[in-house]
Amino acid sequence: MSEAQPVEVDRDVVDFAIVGKWMDEQGLPGGEFEDVTPLGGGTQNIMLRFRRGGGEYVLRRGPKHLRAASNNVIKRESRILAALDGTGIRAPKVIAACPDESVIGASFYLMEPIVGFNPQNELPELHAGDPEVRRQMGLSAVEAIARLGSLDHEALGLADYGKPEGFLERQVPRWLKELDSYSANEGYPGPEIPGVQRVGDWLDRHRPADWTPGILHGDCHLANMMFSYDGPEVVAMVDWEMSTIGDPLLDLGWQIATRPEPGTTGAALVGTLGAVGGVPTVEEMIAHYGKFSDRDLSNVTWYSVLACFKLGIVLEGTYARAFAGKAPKQVGDFLHAITLELFDKAQRWME
Repeated sequence: MSEAQPVEVDRDVVDFAIVGKWMDEQGLPGGEFEDVTPLGGGTQNIMLRFRRGGGEYVLRRGPKHLRAASNNVIKRESRILAALDGTGIRAPKVIAACPDESVIGASFYLMEPIVGFNPQNELPELHAGDPEVRRQMGLSAVEAIARLGSLDHEALGLADYGKPEGFLERQVPRWLKELDSYSANEGYPGPEIPGVQRVGDWLDRHRPADWTPGILHGDCHLANMMFSYDGPEVVAMVDWEMSTIGDPLLDLGWQIATRPEPGTTGAALVGTLGAVGGVPTVEEMIAHYGKFSDRDLSNVTWYSVLACFKLGIVLEGTYARAFAGKAPKQVGDFLHAITLELFDKAQRWME
């Protein structure tokens, strides 16, 4: 497919004639656009893979109908990924970024394609057939976030990437306010989630007093990890939309809270891997994190409860929007069931 030919992509989303001109201005190899392929993902952001001038690229931009924060999310993603380049952190490598929204109508960036699989979508025979490989997958994911949280974000030029002051203090009121906002969705009966206030109160009472700021991925469940086809290693953490500077132990809590347990609704988020299980125990995850971090792990239960609280409220947003016809009812019901599981889990851990 050449630049002069029509592409099977809405020009309102990506105009390849314009992208080609921009790439030329960046000094990237020219030529025809070939093998343009949409890539699926865990978000509504658009990703297109293509070849040009002997190079392979993935273009990432916000959804066709941009949300208020879409362009800012893409700009932040490209910034943190560029900062992580050369650190050894397993993340996509940015080739070039275009923060200027006027070029194609949205901010975008180009990154190198990732050779690996997402366990939400597939589980190769090697991984499906060996529980030890799956256990090592979980440990590799823990190592990835531990190494991320150990970086000096200021030395990487990310001092202003987030607002760590008061980060933990803000969490409960911030997410209760978010939950309250869902009532604006017509038909939503309000949050019918047993234990919301109880969990919030417990979090406020037991909040850790001392912690060290660092880089937080923010949504590091196993479906946001790409793994090697040849072994259990994480090759890249993806979907950095919720990344910030905060308390990196929330990433560990997030992985524990989303640990797939066969037979639960939440396990379905990780596809076949969630159904067959074999991931490490919570105790193994905590011990493994400690091999790559000198952070105090005595309050991991608190961070795991906070992860249940925060993620549960995030998922409830889709359930609320489904009442107003802004999301599929089936998806909303599925995510609401996971929210109930998360809050039940949080309350068991509190005890």
